[in-house]
This record gives sequence, structure tokens and C-alpha cells, in this order.
Amino acid sequence: MSWFNLSDNINLLAIIGTVALVLITFVVVSIYFKDIKSGKASGESSKESWDGIKEYKNPLPLGWIVSFILVTLWGIWYMCAPAGSPFAYPLNAYSQIGEYNEEVAKYNSNFQNTWSSLDKEKLNEMGKRVYLVQCAICHGIDGKGIDGKAADLTVWGSENGAVEYVISGSKGLMYDAGPMLAMAGGTLESKEEAKQAVAYMFNHISTSGKSAKNAVGNGEEIWNNSCAACHGEDGEGMGGFGPNLTKYGTSEFVLDVLKRGKGGFIGDMPNFNDGRLADIQKRAVAAYVSSLSN
Repeated sequence: MSWFNLSDNINLLAIIGTVALVLITFVVVSIYFKDIKSGKASGESSKESWDGIKEYKNPLPLGWIVSFILVTLWGIWYMCAPAGSPFAYPLNAYSQIGEYNEEVAKYNSNFQNTWSSLDKEKLNEMGKRVYLVQCAICHGIDGKGIDGKAADLTVWGSENGAVEYVISGSKGLMYDAGPMLAMAGGTLESKEEAKQAVAYMFNHISTSGKSAKNAVGNGEEIWNNSCAACHGEDGEGMGGFGPNLTKYGTSEFVLDVLKRGKGGFIGDMPNFNDGRLADIQKRAVAAYVSSLSN
């Protein structure tokens, strides 16, 4: 039988230990049975008394102390001995968890190499399939957010979507700048000013290539007074203090959201850095989501 393989140190150690335990148990039980039949209690009794019944002061058996120390030392050696030592099972040796992690890493590497080069059409196709599994439960199959349950991705990343965020605020992307406060009635006096600031962003900050439909007007002045404090005059986010809006409207901005997670008014969207998606899958989802608002 495969489990009775004496060439395997672990199996051999288990067999020796089992035999030793059986022999020790037999000897100890024999001694106790003999004492029960003929032995007489003796020794110093304790001071406590329970209904006239006293107990002896029994010191810890020397054999137990020695066994405890030896087993402890053996356990340390067993776990930390160099690989290849007799009966050793060092921490850096084979384990099922280690084998599983190696297989997952190998699979992910093969997956990444196989799908790393995709044209735009195939990338969007992959992104749509992943989206339907991972994102549609909140954003809906059509990406419209299921009547306000989540963000409407058909306008998210667009000029109109940005205007709504400026007016109503956003829970943010976990940047040090914190969530973006609603600017309507605050730093901006009207919706028209929000449109001008966003138009300036699309025409002069964003690298998406999308032209603003609204007039820029005083957009640059509004941007510098109300937006640059967190995003910087160049829109690059001031070294990570706030979101980099030069990417706004592109798949790179969506990818940043997938990696960071996003606060929401009905709950937070988790980030996807926990291994559930490969890098190419995150890029594919970003490309597909970005295409919804085109």
C-alpha cells in the first residue's frame, strides 16, 4: 500500500511514533494496574479537606517534565530543520498551499501571455464578458445603474456626467483629498459655471480627445479658483493628492477606479486588486466601460 512506504521519512516517522506510543501506553497501564491491586497510598497530604477527604501533594512526574521538554525541542527542530534532514519537515518545504499558489501563479502568467496582445474589438469583447459577471449586478446589463442603484456608466466619463459630479459631489476614489463636495451653491454659483469648468477640462486638461459641447467661457478662471486646489492647475492630481483628470474620459481613468475602488452613496465599490481579475481583464473592463459613454 502507498501509505506504508518506508522510503518516505514522514511515513516512517509516523510508524515509529505509533509503535512507540503503543509500547509506552502498555507499560504505563501495566504499572498503574499493579499499583491499583497492591499499592498503598503514602506521602504528604495537602491542607485542604473536602468532607473529610484529603489529597496528597503529588509533584509533577519527572518523566512528564522530560517528555514535555523533549517533545518541544523536537517540534522546533521538526519545523525548522534544513531541508533534507532526517524526519524533518521544514517550513520552506513542500505544502499543498504552496503548490496551489505556484499553480495559480503559473496559470495567471500563461493567461497574461496568451491574452496580452488584443486588438480594440477583442479587448472590448473580453471586457463585456467580464463586466456582465463582475459589474452588471450593480450597474445593470446596459450599464445604466439600475435606476440609481449604482453609477450610470453610459454618462460616467462623459461631459454631462462630469457636470453632474461637479454639481452633486462624489464619494471619491480614496485619495488623500477625500470625497469631492457638491459645488452647487458653494464655490460655484450656477450650473453654467460647472459646465464651463468641465468644458475647460475636456478641451485643455483631458487627453481623451473628446471636445466639449458646452462653451468654455470663464472655464479656466473657474478651474483655477475651484478645481486646482485638489487636481492642480495642470489637472494631474498634485502628486496623487487628488484624481488625475488628464485621464478623465479614457479607459485609463476607469482602470484607476478598478484598482482603487470607489465610494458610493448606496455602498462602496471594492477594488479589484484581490486577484479575482488578471491585469488584462481589468484593462478590458476599463476599455468596455469607457466605450459605454462614447
